[in-house]
Amino acid sequence: MSTAAAVTLAVRYLLVMLFLPFSALDKILGFEAAVGQAREVFKPRALAILVLMCGLAIEVIASLGVVTGVADRMAALVLAAYCAATAVLYKRFWQPGDFWATGDSKGRALFWDFLKNFSLGAGFLLIVVGTNGSGLAPFLAHPLASSHPYAALARLR
Repeated sequence: MSTAAAVTLAVRYLLVMLFLPFSALDKILGFEAAVGQAREVFKPRALAILVLMCGLAIEVIASLGVVTGVADRMAALVLAAYCAATAVLYKRFWQPGDFWATGDSKGRALFWDFLKNFSLGAGFLLIVVGTNGSGLAPFLAHPLASSHPYAALARLR
């Protein structure tokens, strides 16, 4: 494996590392706690479990797509949307009502987590469109195509 391919693999893994293995394992090992958190937004237990299982599937399948380069741009788009959705659903900084309070504030702490989710999502969008936007047209033409990031780097050697 070339140095460029190793760096690409490392960067892609660092992008998904939060989800695979950590968040996915947390959902599995702490299933009841995860269901409890999901029920803060989705009240019926069955719906909370369904949402949780969908999140787990996204975290595992889309993360593997990003790392392996298989349908990686669509996988990255799904993860970007997942980051945005979890920010809006679970990092509701506007709810505590103490955002402008002096001293420690739950609202401000949630705000930073909200922004981190969107920033991570933006990182995934770089896989979708590239650093200069040139990947948008190929993605729109073939959204499930694989970018084969490691094979392309091997040809550059």
